[in-house]
Amino acid sequence: MRQARSGWGLFATPHCSRPRFTLGPWRENSRRCRKMSLVDTIRSTLVPIHREGWKFVAGFFVASLLLGAAWEPLMWIGFILTAWCAYFFRDPERMTPQDDDLVISPADGRVSAVAMVTPPSELELGDQPMMRISVFMNVFNCHVNRAPMRGRVSRVAYRAGKFLNADLDKASQENERNGLVIETAHGQIGVVQIAGLVARRILCWTVMNDSLEAGERFGLIRFGSRLDVFLPAGAEPRVSVGQMAIAGETVLAEFGSAKGPVISRRG
Repeated sequence: MRQARSGWGLFATPHCSRPRFTLGPWRENSRRCRKMSLVDTIRSTLVPIHREGWKFVAGFFVASLLLGAAWEPLMWIGFILTAWCAYFFRDPERMTPQDDDLVISPADGRVSAVAMVTPPSELELGDQPMMRISVFMNVFNCHVNRAPMRGRVSRVAYRAGKFLNADLDKASQENERNGLVIETAHGQIGVVQIAGLVARRILCWTVMNDSLEAGERFGLIRFGSRLDVFLPAGAEPRVSVGQMAIAGETVLAEFGSAKGPVISRRG
């Protein structure tokens, strides 16, 4: 076969039982590849919206149309808020390490505290200080909460309270909260959902005796809040205050390691 002229090439025909080759334009193939790449990018960017958020997205959209009937600029402002609402309730897939020695972040957000603190009394984890790692979620973080370790839920405890700024340390004792105690391979751990200044609803669809896998969804908080994880002796922190965490992926702490705590440097 004569060599093809410049601008043309040999392309394998897909889904053939035996190798076949046909001539085709390089330029057309390049456009097709760019189109497929754009579609893949859009699919990876537009993540699913959690079912709990659809009614809010619909409410924002309808309100935008009604406001637009009175004054058109309000409609466009409403559409922006509708897009934000859809973004707030996003529920992306996460790749969670399946290792019983690892404690995975239950929330997206900033690590706001790593300290030894007495756990809330309603968890019944005793009156001795435990390692507490707090993750603060602002209104732009994904608010779907995930189990930090694999285990069985032995306690679910809700407590009414205030709605202080969840970034404050006293919020862990004074704010409305919902706590889980999970029986793990390293003992009992506590996971506490804490309402914030704007948050007015804590959702938890996990009940006692449920079995959770690390990274499995167990709840959600609307809008802006915090999660505390209480860990027994033997856990070494793997994050520092100020670090950003990703729910279901970031390792907060590790059991059974002799390395000691990790020291971070601000770059």
